[in-house]
Amino acid sequence: MLRVAVVGSGPSGVYAAQTLVQQREVPGVRVDVLDRLPAPYGLVRYGVAPDHEKIKSLQGSLRTVLEDERIRFLGNVQVGGEQLSTARLLELYHAVVYCVGAARDRLLGIPGEELAGVHSATAFVAWYSGHPDAVAEAFDLPGVGSAIVVGAGNVAVDVTRMLARGEPELSPTDMPQPALGALADSGVESVSMVARRGPSQGKFTTKELRELGTLPGVAAVVDPAELALDPAYADEGVAAALPAAARRNLEVLRGWAGQDPGDARRRIGLRFYLRPVEVLAGPGGRVAGMRFERTAPDGRGGVTGTGAYEDVEAQLVLRSVGYQGVPLPGLPFDPVKATVPHAAGRVLREGRASVGEYVAGWIKRGPTGVIGTNRPCAKETASSLLQDAPVLARRELPGDPLDALRAAGLHPVEWPGWLAIETAEADLGRSLGRRSVKIPDWPGLLAAANAGA
Repeated sequence: MLRVAVVGSGPSGVYAAQTLVQQREVPGVRVDVLDRLPAPYGLVRYGVAPDHEKIKSLQGSLRTVLEDERIRFLGNVQVGGEQLSTARLLELYHAVVYCVGAARDRLLGIPGEELAGVHSATAFVAWYSGHPDAVAEAFDLPGVGSAIVVGAGNVAVDVTRMLARGEPELSPTDMPQPALGALADSGVESVSMVARRGPSQGKFTTKELRELGTLPGVAAVVDPAELALDPAYADEGVAAALPAAARRNLEVLRGWAGQDPGDARRRIGLRFYLRPVEVLAGPGGRVAGMRFERTAPDGRGGVTGTGAYEDVEAQLVLRSVGYQGVPLPGLPFDPVKATVPHAAGRVLREGRASVGEYVAGWIKRGPTGVIGTNRPCAKETASSLLQDAPVLARRELPGDPLDALRAAGLHPVEWPGWLAIETAEADLGRSLGRRSVKIPDWPGLLAAANAGA
């Protein structure tokens, strides 16, 4: 029997586990899916916006995989710490697949970024998604009238939409009650989503973009002059050469150009060709706005500064300019690419494949693609592992890894514990007159899991 540990229970980890147990070339594969959190599903649970129920429903297919009798979920297991090093983990399993994602956001690298009221979109998403590591006190929404979101991807669109939504649309979701209450009491009247390049270069999908124009009581507006700076906006020949998604995005924005917000309670302004250069300080060391430099197309697909500047007022700034992988103690790490060096998923140490160590997902390829991109990525890694199986299986293991984890002082949350968390969240929702509501803190999650166990 080949025993494999998969570290990370998000899509890449679950897809890797699924590929390993469903293949027929190597019989008898057993997989333990380890996660630092007591809850599975990774970014599907803690990264997908709570009002995106269709995407969140992917949890159902991930659940089916984790309920396979050949797969065991072990949550609340920290890999890389004193209790469980990567070297020790490899002693307990024939192979280990690391699917730990990209947990750190990129900085803007401009003066004033350290001011109170400047946050990463990652932190904001974690807060309203109920991640137990989130810091709730950071978001003083009742004191915010204007917000700036820096970025032009789907995460930027998500946080913009969440700032603009009202309580009636958010109450049916599984958003934690404290976050729902804070957003309901929010003083936000306007949100500016700002990109340094043009609308044809936005990374958001058309579906996400369109949603901004359908929010009740919210007006989405675009400055026609900024759209006109994009060569593809006015030149049909240039537009025809764009990918279909970019052309659709331009059409959506064209419909919003110069739109009168009327008596809308909130306003979303999509801004283009503005590069952040400084966060402006206000009283008490809090953010009061941002200074941007106007940019223009450079004719080579990029932009260049024009020397013209514009200040935009804001009491909240969320940066959404990408993610980075973080080093896991004991694993090699490429600081430039912020990934683990690999060859077809095999971890490379000093240029040579490390026997029994593999990677999949964002820590393998960087933060690119959509959820579905993880499936072929995980399949490639699993295929490499299975090719190595005859060599890997020669090594005798000390016994059931779960016994060793407990002996090391860890307290793994097994599948019944996760089911107990689900039940507790359903009970919490009923007590609040809502559907299932996430438990957003470590003590609450572990108490629910232990009660079920």
